[in-house]
Amino acid sequence: MIDRDSKKTGPGKPAPTLKDVAELAGVSAMTVSRVITGNPSVRDSTRERVLAAVEATGYSPNVAARHLAGARQVRLAMIYAQPGAYIAELMFGGLEQVRRHNAQFIVEKCPDTRDAATEVARLIEEGADGLMIAPPLANAPAVLDYLESHDVPAVVITSGRVRERVCSVGVDARAAAFEMTRHLADLGHRRIGFIAGHPGHATSRHRLEGYREALSQAGFAADDSLVAEGRFTYRSGLEAAEKLLGLDERPTAIFASNDEMAAAVVASAIRHGLDVPADLSVTGFDDTPLASAIWPPLTTIHVPIADLAKAAIELLMEKIARRAAGEPFDSRHDTLEYALVRRQSDGPPRA
Repeated sequence: MIDRDSKKTGPGKPAPTLKDVAELAGVSAMTVSRVITGNPSVRDSTRERVLAAVEATGYSPNVAARHLAGARQVRLAMIYAQPGAYIAELMFGGLEQVRRHNAQFIVEKCPDTRDAATEVARLIEEGADGLMIAPPLANAPAVLDYLESHDVPAVVITSGRVRERVCSVGVDARAAAFEMTRHLADLGHRRIGFIAGHPGHATSRHRLEGYREALSQAGFAADDSLVAEGRFTYRSGLEAAEKLLGLDERPTAIFASNDEMAAAVVASAIRHGLDVPADLSVTGFDDTPLASAIWPPLTTIHVPIADLAKAAIELLMEKIARRAAGEPFDSRHDTLEYALVRRQSDGPPRA
């Protein structure tokens, strides 16, 4: 219940903010913004509660700024480097979320990270109100420098906090990789190979760190020959698998940093006459549709990729609404939950 006699306005009292309204109504700041801008997606009961909180607090957004923001649809842009299953899931999640805000969604490809900062600047100059930036562009120093220096409403999809002032959304890749490696060790594997991701991705480093930490805690000696570098592509996964399976003492399990490379490991194992999982356990990361489309279906780390995009869009819309209302917005770094999904590509090593 909203107490309409608890207005915050008056001599010596700070002007109420959108956050104050949200706290009083028991909703998110984004929901308050939707009600104020007349978004029809809000339930009637929620709308009434928010309007009551607006009245109770005496909140009055910057009408002129809101009018300018509402003169046209909000335009959000997603920028990525290379197509793939991960990027497709991000795009679908972003499309679904922008529809709820009646916003425009622009998708731009920038295959060369050296041009990424220029592309970001171009999108802003051409009228993009906010940006969702996919890896590896999300970790490009020039891009992050531009976002900070120009205070661009942007959210990067990455593992961990890349810059304090740049909003980010991701999962705890280090913890997830630790859990998968430990899972393989608990099955009885002692020689666990690892295919790292693209060196330009922050999440590649975090996944490798999780793998190494799990081996250390399990009491296994570090063996750099069991680590091969990949590029998050199928072909790089084939090359890495050939290196690992060509060792004099090959691994009994290989943990690849994404599902595409894990699928390549399965193909390489078959070429070597190995049964998966009887002769070689194979696990991946991300849980893209490919993970359940191949045989045997992959044990992998489920990353809620579409939900990452949805969370990024919500952050962007909230930041844009706060800016239009003349209110500050502290950068946020949201971490979503992952899950280890066990299928049929792993098992104990042969006795």
